[in-house]
Amino acid sequence: VARRITRPVTRLIAVTRAMASGDRTARAGGIRAPGELRDLAIAFDQMAATLDRQDQLRRDLVADVAHELRTPVAILQAGHEALLDGLAEPTPAELTSLRDEVLRLARMVGDLQTLAAADAAALQLALHPGDLAGIAAAAAASLARRFEAAGVTLDQDLAPVPVRADERWLHQVITNLLTNALKFTPAGGHVAIRTSQRGANAVLQVSDTGVGIPAEDLPHVFERFWRGRSAASISGSGIGLAIAAELAQAHGGELTARSEPGQGAEFTLTLPAT
Repeated sequence: VARRITRPVTRLIAVTRAMASGDRTARAGGIRAPGELRDLAIAFDQMAATLDRQDQLRRDLVADVAHELRTPVAILQAGHEALLDGLAEPTPAELTSLRDEVLRLARMVGDLQTLAAADAAALQLALHPGDLAGIAAAAAASLARRFEAAGVTLDQDLAPVPVRADERWLHQVITNLLTNALKFTPAGGHVAIRTSQRGANAVLQVSDTGVGIPAEDLPHVFERFWRGRSAASISGSGIGLAIAAELAQAHGGELTARSEPGQGAEFTLTLPAT
């Protein structure tokens, strides 16, 4: 009995020490032990897999940010050197090109600041009674001109639904969903936003008639700085949906996505109704 108990414990100690020394591949694996120790080994392996995934995401984050920053910085450097050396004239077109790169850098820095703020907000939200339809209407109104400029119709079907939410950050979630839909919907297309109550849940749906999301990309759309093949030619940093999903969870809700390539996408935000 003593050997049966201590053998898996010894195995877990060895695996823990291996991970502490830097071996991220160390796993307890299937062990023969009483139920509690077997559950402990399974939980340890799940924790190790999660840590491994987070570490990979951090490495990808550094690589992605460096890649995204490198291009505008190189363009700005080359453009300014050409102006200083007299190889290019400071024409309005040249200055406009440089300004666009500066704005691109500013957007990236703003996205990173928003990500940090969303992380902090997820830890401490100020929840108050509110109307999901009213918050959605305000978010839609703030983007009305952008939809008009892009030639995309924004349809609204907003039924009042009471929720407890931090209005500022829920507004951010809805804005991110609408902005994402606008990016991937060509001129002449439609984006629809709807609110309703389903039992004990408040539901907000944003759907579009855009390019859709490939099936292999769909499980990754809420990962930070992840961008699928369909987004390669569209500006963005890949954190809008990640922020929206994290804030939805902080509100006690969930954000899900479904799509058919070429037939648009639909994002559904589910929150506890009051």
